Amino acid sequence: MIQSMTGFGSASFSVGSHAFEIEVRSVNHRHLDARVRLPRALAGLETDLRARIQARFGRGKFDCTVNAAPSVGPTSRLEIDTDAARQYVRAARGLASEEGLSGDLGVASLLALPGVARLVEVEVEFEALQRAALSALDAALDALAAMRAAEGEALARDLAGRISRVAELADSLEGRAEIVREAVRERLHKRTQQLELETGLLDEARLHQEITIAADRLDITEEIVRLRSHVDQFRKLLEGGGVGNPVGRRLDFLLQEFGREANTVGSKGADASTAHLVVELKAELERLREQVQNIE
Repeated sequence: MIQSMTGFGSASFSVGSHAFEIEVRSVNHRHLDARVRLPRALAGLETDLRARIQARFGRGKFDCTVNAAPSVGPTSRLEIDTDAARQYVRAARGLASEEGLSGDLGVASLLALPGVARLVEVEVEFEALQRAALSALDAALDALAAMRAAEGEALARDLAGRISRVAELADSLEGRAEIVREAVRERLHKRTQQLELETGLLDEARLHQEITIAADRLDITEEIVRLRSHVDQFRKLLEGGGVGNPVGRRLDFLLQEFGREANTVGSKGADASTAHLVVELKAELERLREQVQNIE
């Protein structure tokens, strides 16, 4: 079954005290374009995440965003350099004794001195982050793929109905063309009979030639045959499309061929009814083209 290019999926993951949320969106695009936005802590995973997306899909513009979520535990720890603190204490006591100063160096003041205390972020192994991020991305892509598949089913139903209407219009055009050809033959015969009454002359060869020229000019047999062939190809592509077999671009190209045949039939149209059918055919093809833009 064909796949839509529109989808959304999300997941969350955590490693140690660090938590993250991942979202992936996709919309229609001529090719595959994957963009990844990561917080600083995960900057090294951009290539891995993009490759994961490219391995699963054939077309679409993907936006993958990872944001840091509220932490599930402490993300930093306090480290105290006791050697530096003791040196400050000894230095303070020495000055107090030598200079006759009073007062002690308090703990709060001691901790505020340069080099005594510092907050250090809790480190997480890159491999652990990588495994967790890729696993969460797979879950998000599964949800996105399910949405693309569901929308693909809806698109397939709509396209199947519209291509059946195109086939019906081709049949109507073929029937109308035969009616027009017979009307032209009858008109030429009447004109020849009128000339014979007025002049007493009958040019059978000229009559046959004009009928042949008119029939050739109005003949849309080849165009109708090609339209029906395109309809068959369109249906086969709809049935054969799916994951690993994107058909959107092939359907788009096929619709261009439909358009050429419709234009040729329109140029050969000889009456208002035929012109009306051609207009309806072109309108249906345009609706098909708009829908096909959303297929992977």
